[in-house]
Amino acid sequence: MQGSPAIDRLVSSLRRLPGIGEKSATRLAYHLLSSPESLSHELADAIVRLKKEIVLCERCFNLTDESPCTLCREDRRDGSILCVVEEPADLAAIERTGGFSGRYHVLGGTISPIDGLGPDDLRIRELETRIPAESIREVILATNPNAEGDATAHYIAERLKDSGVRMTRIAYGMPFGGDLEYADHLTVGRSLQNRKEIE
Repeated sequence: MQGSPAIDRLVSSLRRLPGIGEKSATRLAYHLLSSPESLSHELADAIVRLKKEIVLCERCFNLTDESPCTLCREDRRDGSILCVVEEPADLAAIERTGGFSGRYHVLGGTISPIDGLGPDDLRIRELETRIPAESIREVILATNPNAEGDATAHYIAERLKDSGVRMTRIAYGMPFGGDLEYADHLTVGRSLQNRKEIE
């Protein structure tokens, strides 16, 4: 890119964000440059505060500003149903549907040997501990419908098969290879409603 080193540096930083290519990064950089300085300060402050104030929930491992998080503290939720997701963004996608009233467990990723992630790198042991401790009756495996998500779901199902808990997998209303984070809320809602037993 030809231009000011400062603009090039910002474009390069913005391109590291998911879903942001060079054109979008360039457009955002020039937008920030032409906006009031207060917007840049506000954005920078919000990012710095985000990193300082957000923690992991000690129970479900969602991102929160207070642990345990509000979802874990809500009495109206069905504590016997646990929805297992890969990342906090997937939890947020399910919450946007308004169709799930149980609790969550965030794994922190998927089994992906190519990325050097194995079962011990995920919060699977914590999941196993929660099942008897919280009298869980059903575990919904809501990992993404792709190769890594399927492998992770099957691994967890195998680990939990002797626990006596009912295990279901979200239905393939989600496109194979898709991410919950980017799906529309109706598709995610249908996937939850049409979940099926893991065999």
